Amino acid sequence: MGVKKLNPVTPGQRHKIKNTFDTLTAEKPEKSLLAPMKKSGGRNNSGKMTMRYMGGGHKRRYRVIDFKRDKDGIPATVKTIEYDPNRSARIALVVYSDGEKRYIIAPAGIKVGQSISSGKDVAPEIGNTLFLSDIPLGTIIHNIEMKPGQGAAMARSAGSYAQLTSREGKYGIIKLPSGEMRMILVTCRATIGSVSNADNALEESGKAGRSRWLGRRPRVRGVVMNPVDHPMGGGEGRASGGHPRSRKGLPAKGFKTRTKKKGSNKYIVEKRKK
Repeated sequence: MGVKKLNPVTPGQRHKIKNTFDTLTAEKPEKSLLAPMKKSGGRNNSGKMTMRYMGGGHKRRYRVIDFKRDKDGIPATVKTIEYDPNRSARIALVVYSDGEKRYIIAPAGIKVGQSISSGKDVAPEIGNTLFLSDIPLGTIIHNIEMKPGQGAAMARSAGSYAQLTSREGKYGIIKLPSGEMRMILVTCRATIGSVSNADNALEESGKAGRSRWLGRRPRVRGVVMNPVDHPMGGGEGRASGGHPRSRKGLPAKGFKTRTKKKGSNKYIVEKRKK
């Protein structure tokens, strides 16, 4: 896995840094695990634009990912490592011994032909999914559930991981990628290892057109808008107005938006680093 900087043959390639895709072992996805994806272009059911800067982009199909990893006691073999246009991480096609096929988020270092499994009494090895009660302290983990049986919700993007630091009663304390320390029930599952494609953070698109391929339209600063469009709009010349805030008037630059009485506050042992 790595990235490649291109020679500046064209203006669009001068700053482009792209992935080499050398870890992929298949070009076409498994048809039985594909689902259609409909694009909204940022419009609601009446056609009104409710989310800005969305639209266009290449047509995609969704890869159905197994985030629950609830097929306990049945080993699976990794068949392929594949590209997924809907996420930054790579995905792996695994075939269970009973013949069922599923996609999982590919952990870093997983190989084709490797055997993985999930459930109780499973070795804490890369790709295996265990309950937090069975994972050794200090282990690097990803795909962490927040509620038992819900399916993985945290540490799912490329290169991300968390660490199980301790256990207190029915809770395990996890250090998340943001630096936050959080309590999670030990009956929740997590997968051993970190997420694949850590070099995703090093990529640079090189040109605006590549953002359009991904379905992102040009983003406009509030300062250059008119007063009717944004609190920062208006003024003569380059005069920027007032305090930095969103279109809805919510202050930016350090203003805390988390609800003070949020129910999950009691599970946060230490807040994320600024």
